[in-house]
Order: sequence, then structure tokens, then C-alpha cells
Amino acid sequence: MSYGFDSDTRMESSGDSLFSGVVSAGWNIGDNPNGGYLVSLVSSAIAQCVPHPDPLSFTTHFLRPGVGGVECRVHVDVVRIGRTLSTVRATLEQEGKTRLEVIAAYGNLGEPAGVSADLTLARPQIPEPGACMPRTGDLQNIDIALVHKLDVMLHPELARPGESDVPEIAGWIRFPDGREPDTRSLLLFCDTFPPSPFGVLGVVGWVPTIELTVHIRRRPAPGWVQARFVTDDLNDGRMIESGSLWDSEGQLVAQSRQIGLVMQRD
Repeated sequence: MSYGFDSDTRMESSGDSLFSGVVSAGWNIGDNPNGGYLVSLVSSAIAQCVPHPDPLSFTTHFLRPGVGGVECRVHVDVVRIGRTLSTVRATLEQEGKTRLEVIAAYGNLGEPAGVSADLTLARPQIPEPGACMPRTGDLQNIDIALVHKLDVMLHPELARPGESDVPEIAGWIRFPDGREPDTRSLLLFCDTFPPSPFGVLGVVGWVPTIELTVHIRRRPAPGWVQARFVTDDLNDGRMIESGSLWDSEGQLVAQSRQIGLVMQRD
């Protein structure tokens, strides 16, 4: 079966570590493609270049916004392939300009790599998906095409900008067409919730990401993925946000850290 996410992130090899595809406008927030979706295009290309199946660390610098409905090219530079780890660099270009710069480490989360211990971050208790609010463009006063590609359900006490008085967003996420989560989709899920500062500030404007790092911890079980994102610091328009994802069995499956800009609406 062909799923929407896989079709929309398909990258074809052009030889010499070059891949081509199309940035779908169906993943836009306002006029620009979602950053997590652009990351997913890059991860699709990287997956074809390394023997290890799982992204372990994925750091992206966002140089310019992407352009929906326009072709893109991804260049993958395999830095090293080892027994347990592959390291790569990659860039995504559109219209002759570099949009993203990535460095990533890949491994196999199905195989142990050393000492293990029962140390993890416990999943917080939040309302079940059916008791949460769907993410809509109305909540942010902006057209969000992405909400038709994902089921994003928001904690009802945190969903409305400016009402919770805490810099936090939480909820659940899954693909609406039945595609189950995997380690590659967790890269997307870490960048598809509303910005956490909105709980305190309200909808102040645009929150572009400067840099996003995602650490994948475990392969997720089927079903809904639970999410929590918190602004740790906001100063002079620069935000630091930490995020965590848990699978349907309560396992911590990913953590993220990003620096972004909180910009006033024109």
C-alpha cells in the first residue's frame, strides 16, 4: 500500500549522490512548507545511501524557507560508514539556493550498542486523543494545509494560544491513512505541533526555526504518538524549545531541541 507521507517524500536518485523530488504544497503552514516535512525529504534521500536503517541524531540548519510545489534536489555526502554507525552530510536545494544543511548519524536500533540501564523519561498523563482538540488553522489565524496530512490532537488546556499561561504544547499525532510510525516519521513529528511560546504570548506572528536537532531513542510501537514541547528560554526574540515523543506503549522514542525566532506579525 502506498501512503501519503511516503509518496510526498519520494526522492529519486540522479546519480553521484544526487536525488530529486518535488516539495508538495500540501505540507505548508501559511505560504511555506513545514520544516519537519523538508527534513523528511532529506531523510528519504539519506536512507538510500547508508546501510543502517535508523536515524539516531539528525541536526538541521534552516538557511531559507522552502517553496511548495517546486522541485528540489538533495545532495548526500557519506562521511563515514562504520560497523555500528554511518555519518552523513546533506543539503536540500530549490531554485538554485540551499534551503537546508543537515548532518546526521544513522545506526540500527534493533541491535544493542553497549551497556543498558533502566533510565528514561516517563510519559506524562494527558487526556486521550478523543478528549483532545484537533489542530486547525483557526487556532493560529493562518491556513495550515499540513493538518490534512496528519492527525494532530492538542491537549485541551494548552490548545488555545494565550489561554494556558504556560509555554507548553502537548498532545497526540498519527498519520490519518493508517501508516504506522517509524523512526523516520519521528523526525517529522518533532516539528509539526504549534509553537510552545504561544501558550503565554498568544499568536504573535511567525516562529521560524534556526536549528533543530532530533535524537531518536527507540523504534515506536504502532498507534498514536504522544508529544510534549516546552519553551525553556525566550530572550530578545530567540527561543529554545525542548520536545519529547512517546509511543503507544509509553516508551520514550525521540527527543528534540531547537532554537527559533519568535517574530511579530507584520
